[in-house]
Amino acid sequence: MSLFRTKDFSKITEADSEHEGGLKRVLTLKDLTFLGIAAIIGAGSFSSLGDACFRAGPGVVVMFVICAVACGFTALCYAEFAGRIPVAGSAYTYAYASFGEIVAWVIGWALILEYSVGNIYVAFSWSEYFTNLLGDLHIHLPNWITSSYMEAKHAYSNYQTTLAETIKNHGNVKDVVMNADAYAWTVAPTIGGLKILFDLPALMINFFVTWLVLVGVKESKNVTNIMVYIKLIAVALVIVVGVLYIIPSNWMPESTMVKGGHSFFPKGFVGVMGAVSAVFFAFVGFDAISTMAEEAKNPQKDLPKSMLYSLIICTIIYIVLALVLTGMVNYKEFEGVSDPLAYVFEARGVTWLKIIISICAVAAMTSVILVFQLGQPRIWYTMAKDGLMPKRFSKIHPKYKTPAYSTIVTGLVVGIPILFVDKTFVLDFTSIGTLFAFVIVCGGVLMLPRKEKVEGRFHLPFINGKYYFMAIIVLALSILLMNNPNYFIDLFHPMEDTMTLSVSTLIFWALMVLFVVFAFVKEWSLIPLLGLSSCLYLLTGMTAVNWFWFALWFGLGLLVYFLYSRKNSKLNNTTHETI
Repeated sequence: MSLFRTKDFSKITEADSEHEGGLKRVLTLKDLTFLGIAAIIGAGSFSSLGDACFRAGPGVVVMFVICAVACGFTALCYAEFAGRIPVAGSAYTYAYASFGEIVAWVIGWALILEYSVGNIYVAFSWSEYFTNLLGDLHIHLPNWITSSYMEAKHAYSNYQTTLAETIKNHGNVKDVVMNADAYAWTVAPTIGGLKILFDLPALMINFFVTWLVLVGVKESKNVTNIMVYIKLIAVALVIVVGVLYIIPSNWMPESTMVKGGHSFFPKGFVGVMGAVSAVFFAFVGFDAISTMAEEAKNPQKDLPKSMLYSLIICTIIYIVLALVLTGMVNYKEFEGVSDPLAYVFEARGVTWLKIIISICAVAAMTSVILVFQLGQPRIWYTMAKDGLMPKRFSKIHPKYKTPAYSTIVTGLVVGIPILFVDKTFVLDFTSIGTLFAFVIVCGGVLMLPRKEKVEGRFHLPFINGKYYFMAIIVLALSILLMNNPNYFIDLFHPMEDTMTLSVSTLIFWALMVLFVVFAFVKEWSLIPLLGLSSCLYLLTGMTAVNWFWFALWFGLGLLVYFLYSRKNSKLNNTTHETI
């Protein structure tokens, strides 16, 4: 049972406050809220929103609502933990106090996907906007230093395949267009048989932000606040001007599900669920606020408020943005579009606004990288204090008062993979890791003992889920079966391309039945139950490839834990059991 040894959360704050060096408490409620907005509005709105619109059509707004509800319940659970345990570490610390060490380690390992791996995606997106902006200013960088190696390789391979099929079918080869990535592969220099391709702008922004985070939180938050103002102005401009170019018929495009029909959900609800990874990535980041707990002036009051404020503000923005974008152009036009906000205005001939948006997008995504780069080192910092990571990760820089070693390693963890991974893989990989962390946080709140209310601190309202949760599940099933009487029959006899979705959905409903029983017997709180259920449902949208890579990552994490972390844990010594 030593795998599930827990930290006494009533003494975590005391132990952490006595840790040598300490972090500087400089963040106010406004700073924390802006950090949340900076993390949420970035690559999601300026990049992955295009992919989400293509997958789901105008119906993507429903996916935003579902994700917002799931994240809203999750944010309340984060807020409850933040009020009880106002220290760095985010979901890792919360899991350590509720589920135990092995689960805490798994969460700490999964959070690397959210922060470090997620930043790889943002760096790629930043590079695309930056490169396009330079192009608009008539500054052209060589293609082979602005393209991802894997994306260029895949693009050239697809080009060759399309070309061969066109020749075979006696088509016009002039109709086969080579995109920028494929062209980069053809012009890239070769050394020893190896193509030299890398995304230089992505590398540069990563190392610049790493330096900024290293020199101090105060400096980082000042830059972040400025960039948040810039991105909010840009989003407001897109909405105000975009409304003038909306074509209402674009909200009811031709449906692929009903021949000759038109629908707000052109690809059905399957298409909406297919947008989970792209849409959910837009919301990851509000939990980054919780990693800044030891640098907040009033963490037990301000952390919960800032999480909820930033989530509400960003949800409204995303829904309005999605409606404007899908109203301006047909959703099919977003295929392969990495700069949707700039693209829609270019498509409608508003070129002057495209440059402004590109400038604001560069600033917006810089702030996302900044916040994520702030979050990851502080998780490693906390894990190192617990003995689960080497002690060097918990060292504080004597001058800057930041976890210097952790920050530098984070810069390398983000920077090195930029040389050989592609953006699509990173996006899906990040979403599944984040959802996994959210599931643990919501489940962790169910494990916490109830406490007396303390004035000035956040308290998650207790609503007995004994009957309410059962009623919600029965209502959800009734609606499903009324709309599709063969719902479960289809799940047990899936098509090959929906096999993973069907298996995941069956597991989800089995868990819901189990939760109904536990909610009735244990009188579980309704809000964390709904958060747990919502996040588990979003996980059903992940593909078999997502699960395969996540399983490999999970296995590697367990290997590291059993070889190093378990024996070096402070809780491995009985004298530290109440840390």
